[in-house]
Amino acid sequence: MCWYCGHPITVEMPIGRSARCHDCGKDLRACKNCRFFLSGARGDCRETSAEPQSDKERANFCDWFSLEKNAGQTAGQSKEKDKAASSRAAFDNLFK
Repeated sequence: MCWYCGHPITVEMPIGRSARCHDCGKDLRACKNCRFFLSGARGDCRETSAEPQSDKERANFCDWFSLEKNAGQTAGQSKEKDKAASSRAAFDNLFK
């Protein structure tokens, strides 16, 4: 899935540096589309051997790139849903 719009990725593997989403045109071989991307980690990456990339939304040459395999939603959408659910539960607990 595209990190930006959530559109299914239809390009052949491995994803090349010039690959773009057919729906929104964003780069696919970008940190935000990698399974190692973790906002807040050192360099926003869980892979400790990877060199830090300055722009997480642009294509790069990272040797550790591995496409995020998330069923039906991007990693950002999943984190936002989890955060919203926990916030809602905390609010509901105030009135119990």
